[in-house]
Amino acid sequence: MNFDFDELVDRRGTWSTRWDRYAGKDVIPLWVADADFRAPPAVLRAMAARIEHGILGYTAPPAELRDAIVERLRRLYGWQVQPEWVVFLPGVVPGLHHAVRTLTAPGDAVLVPTPVYQHLFQAVDAAGRRRLDVPLVLREGRWILDLEALRAHAGARPRMLMLCNPQNPGGTVFDAKELQEVAAQSGEALIVSDEIHCDLVLEPGKAHVPIASLDRTIGRRCVTLMSPNKAFNFPGDGCAWAVIEDERLRAAFAADLERHILPMPSVLGYAGALAALQEGGEWLAALIAYLRANRDLVERAVASMPGLRMAHVEATYLAWIDCSEAAMADPHAHFLARGVALSPGSQFGDRRFVRLNFGTQRSRLVSALERMGAGPGRR
Repeated sequence: MNFDFDELVDRRGTWSTRWDRYAGKDVIPLWVADADFRAPPAVLRAMAARIEHGILGYTAPPAELRDAIVERLRRLYGWQVQPEWVVFLPGVVPGLHHAVRTLTAPGDAVLVPTPVYQHLFQAVDAAGRRRLDVPLVLREGRWILDLEALRAHAGARPRMLMLCNPQNPGGTVFDAKELQEVAAQSGEALIVSDEIHCDLVLEPGKAHVPIASLDRTIGRRCVTLMSPNKAFNFPGDGCAWAVIEDERLRAAFAADLERHILPMPSVLGYAGALAALQEGGEWLAALIAYLRANRDLVERAVASMPGLRMAHVEATYLAWIDCSEAAMADPHAHFLARGVALSPGSQFGDRRFVRLNFGTQRSRLVSALERMGAGPGRR
């Protein structure tokens, strides 16, 4: 089946967070991480069928979705997960905040690799925990954790490590050896791993490795957060889950969910997630090929812009662009003045950068890159 990712979909007036921020302005919004593509036909059909039924009542987690998750993790990663390890959530972001609040105590130290998707450190800060930043370093063109810096925090006896794998905004797919080292150097800390981008590996020959799948000892200290919302592009109908092997850890995490302090996914979220996992494979493969070409286009364009550079993006549809050698007091404002809205690097912990979302139609991406490369005062 052919899928038309080049079709320009008008998102204006649809309450879009990404597009409405710059409504009425000549700005191409390539910031917040949702894509400009319609969700897979199978997902839309499943949601339409539920709407046609006409009743959208309180909904229990479907057993077939739980089974589909278990089967997918086994097939893709060789990870043998039991159905009862799966705890459903309204989204990965609530899961990050919930994990910090339920699995740590006031005064506990939490390790956070930086720069990183902001909710990993905001979850720590909002809960009043003690944040220990661990810098990422650029080695052989890849953003990886500084293991010496991680080791240096051992004396603080950190209770938790927040991990983003694949890494957002850096685009790194951590391999098994790197993850083993991270687990070893974090001592006995619980590991909360945001793996929402696991289905968006762009680099041929690379494969996502869930850190909890490495071995049972590591797995029993992990909370793995996953969702089809990012790859299959229906983040407005949230459905996510945590995979937690250890029974006591799972009970502590799930207690507030059972008291409805956090909501469960919506009925449309459940329906969309099941359809994505069962029927979305062909669409996802086509999307990956399209995004890979977009990535290559961005990397060539950035390489041609004086003072800009970026690491090779192995996963995600996000480019982490280093502007430190360019004459820009504020990189975000610089590109916004040229009609392109990017995410400011300060949002992730480094104001010298911007993050560009290339999950959009190629014609729109080409126009944005042309604007970014224009001289002062030109479009």
